[in-house]
Amino acid sequence: MAAKDVAPAVLLMSNGHSRMPAVGLGVWRMDKADVRGLIHAAIRQGYRHFDCAAKYQNEAEVGDALAEAFECGLVKREDLFITTKLWNSDHGHVIEACKDSLKKLKLDYLDLYLIHFPVASRHTEIGTVASVIGEDGVLDIDTTVSLEATWHAMEDLVNMGLVRSIGISNYGVFLTRDCLAYAKIKPAVNQIEMHPYFQRDSLVKFCQKHGICVTAHTPLGGSTANAKLFGSLSCLDDPVIKELAEKYGKTPAQLVLRWGLQKNAVVIPKTSKVERLQENLELFDFDISDEDMEEIKAIDKNQRSNQPAKFWGIDVYS
Repeated sequence: MAAKDVAPAVLLMSNGHSRMPAVGLGVWRMDKADVRGLIHAAIRQGYRHFDCAAKYQNEAEVGDALAEAFECGLVKREDLFITTKLWNSDHGHVIEACKDSLKKLKLDYLDLYLIHFPVASRHTEIGTVASVIGEDGVLDIDTTVSLEATWHAMEDLVNMGLVRSIGISNYGVFLTRDCLAYAKIKPAVNQIEMHPYFQRDSLVKFCQKHGICVTAHTPLGGSTANAKLFGSLSCLDDPVIKELAEKYGKTPAQLVLRWGLQKNAVVIPKTSKVERLQENLELFDFDISDEDMEEIKAIDKNQRSNQPAKFWGIDVYS
């Protein structure tokens, strides 16, 4: 039996031929053993957008789940929007890395391929997604590979028909501006951390002004997981969020995701619980008032909850 298609909102990207569902399912931290069940349940509930990455190290499991879904008629490939990402250690090997991801995902093409971080690190082996740390405890950054060279290799993927759209991730205003200056194919998307405690207003405005769709990763602020890992605060526990959620008869997570949609961003919440899948889709039966959007704006803490410096020994955002 084919799955229902209930995700009602899509954003047309600037290249004009790719429509990205406004709500997707992120597979970061999704255990390999849980992937099949969660992907199939998500498709049945109406998800058509899945956000993957080589670094998540579960592309093969996602690929198996998708192949089974196609084979049994649960959904058609052309009805899905699949994103994955180039890892730092493969900046000098873009084509090989993309083909490796396609092989694992069992796909002929990607809807969107992103540069995961604006930094090239020492290459090890395709698919190993290593982050080599030097004897000084600092990430071994490869200074011979420029972001411009990486981008032009990404453009080659479009010309080869391996990907339909290309984009960037974790780029700030200046790096995004530089990419626009040297790009022959403009980035369709900038995927950034964005939530009420890290609203990124200037970056969002810049991207949208220049026709770059913003996708909010960590749209719930990482919740309990990032609080434990990085010591960050969860916006879901904020009194303003809780009060407004109660006002609208929604959960704090639904309110925060709706806030992201009303900022004209795509949201890709992650969950490992089947019961949360439907909750994270029920975002289109209410609107947050302008007054309440302003109240949420006032709780911004400029707090990045995902801090790779903890592992890399260097803050690449500095």
